[in-house]
Amino acid sequence: MIITTTDQVEGRRVVDYLGVVTGEAIIGVNVFRDFFAGIRDIVGGRSGGYQNALKDAREHAMADLRDAAKRLGADAVVAVDLDYEVLGKENGMLMVSINGTAVKLG
Repeated sequence: MIITTTDQVEGRRVVDYLGVVTGEAIIGVNVFRDFFAGIRDIVGGRSGGYQNALKDAREHAMADLRDAAKRLGADAVVAVDLDYEVLGKENGMLMVSINGTAVKLG
């Protein structure tokens, strides 16, 4: 399955637009991860815990998008957009959402 942020796939022709497909993942923020991220904010450096959580959420959202496109019989998803949002009371949740257009290629 080709997934791209562009509106076309180079060398291929879009022969049918099958519809918008989406994928979402919402993760909770861990208290220990918050604590160690706060320490890193003071001393500097990257927060591996948050980076891994973001990566996992992004991969789950991408898998949902791919599955939705496969159910429609798509060869590709074009014009993909990926968004991150902080949700919940005290901003304790992170949402990753992805959407694009499922297409058949010729």
